[in-house]
Amino acid sequence: MNQDNQDKKDTCAPNACEKCCCQADNKENQDIIICGETHHFEEEQEKYQEFVEIELRNWRIGYYSNPHHINLEPDQLVVVQVDRGTDIGVVIQASVKGQEYEEMFHAEKILPIVRVATEQDMEQLEAIEERERTSQEKFLELVVKYPFEMKLIDTKFQFDGNKVTFFFTAEGRIDFREFVRELAQVFRTRIELHQSTGRDEAKRLGGYGMCGNKYCCASFLKRFNQVTIKMAKDQNLSGNLSKISGPCGRLLCCLHFEEDFYAEIAKDYPVIGDEIWKDGKKLYVFRNDYYTKMVYLSGEDQAVITVPLDDFNQQYKKRR
Repeated sequence: MNQDNQDKKDTCAPNACEKCCCQADNKENQDIIICGETHHFEEEQEKYQEFVEIELRNWRIGYYSNPHHINLEPDQLVVVQVDRGTDIGVVIQASVKGQEYEEMFHAEKILPIVRVATEQDMEQLEAIEERERTSQEKFLELVVKYPFEMKLIDTKFQFDGNKVTFFFTAEGRIDFREFVRELAQVFRTRIELHQSTGRDEAKRLGGYGMCGNKYCCASFLKRFNQVTIKMAKDQNLSGNLSKISGPCGRLLCCLHFEEDFYAEIAKDYPVIGDEIWKDGKKLYVFRNDYYTKMVYLSGEDQAVITVPLDDFNQQYKKRR
C-alpha cells in the first residue's frame, strides 16, 4: 500500500475495508465516501431531526416538528408550541426514522419546537414549580367541601400559565363540574382534572419493583400496553395475581415486552395439554421450563416425569 492510500485509510472509521476512503474537501456538506457510497451526514441528520419526540411536564408524549433545524439531543429541555400557548418538555427521541418518520406525514397536526430552553426559561420553570406547590395546597383545602373522595397525585401548570392540570385517582367516575367552576374562579386560568389509573400514579411517583430495578414505567417505558393473563401463562408464571402484579395493582408491564421472546422459544416445545404416549401409557404435558430446557409430563397417577427437551423431541410422540 502506497503512502497516499495509507493516509486515506488512517482517516477512516475503525474496521473499514481497504477500499474505504474519506473525502473532507467539501467541508460545507461534509460528504464522506465509504466503500464507494457518498453519505451526506449533515443533510441526513437534518432530515432525521425534522420530527422530534418530546415528553411534556404533564407526562404527555408527542411528536413535534423542528422547523428551525435546531440540533437536539435526548434529555434536552425545549419550549414547544401547544394548542393554546407554549409548554416545556424534554427530548426523549432526537431523530425519528423509518416507519415513525413516514407516519408523521399522515398526522393531522404537528406543532413546532420554539427553542431550546434558556436560563431565563429555567428561572421561570422554578417559579412555576413553586406555584404548583401552593396550588396543590389550595386544591386540598377546597376539595374537602365536596361529597366525593379523590386522591391528588400531582399538579402541573402549563409553561405559559394558561392552564393547570390536577392529576387524581378515585373510585369510579366523579361529577366534579361544580368543583371545576370553583377552581377556575380561584386560579383564574383554564382547569383540567385528569383522572389517572394506578399505572399513571406509579409512573409519576416512581419506585422499585420486585426485581430490584426501577419501575419500567418510571424509567424507559414510554407508553402503556395491554397486558393479559395469557402472557403470564405463556411465560410459565404463577396464576397468583399478587405475584405477577406490580405496585399499581395491574399485571406487570414486563410481561408484555418479554412476550415475543417466549412466543419464539415456545415453537421448539410441546403445547401444554398435549397427549404423549410412552410404553402404552398416556401422559400429558403440563409444564415447559424454558431455562433448563425441560418438559414436565404427568399421568393419571399424578406422577411427574421430567424429560430434557432434546430427548422429548426424539423419543416421545404426540398421539394423532
